Amino acid sequence: MSQNPQDPAGTTQQFQRFQQGQSEKSGPNMGLIIGIVAVVAVVAILVIALVAIG
Repeated sequence: MSQNPQDPAGTTQQFQRFQQGQSEKSGPNMGLIIGIVAVVAVVAILVIALVAIG
């Protein structure tokens, strides 16, 4: 059986295109961060309210 030779330059270019696509999407997701901060704030308010009542 013969194997098809792979062109290293072709695979490198494909990888670079893949990386460029990933780098555009990378970074912090601001919606997720704001959501987590909001949940933490609500939990903190509930804990403070329960401590004040008890």
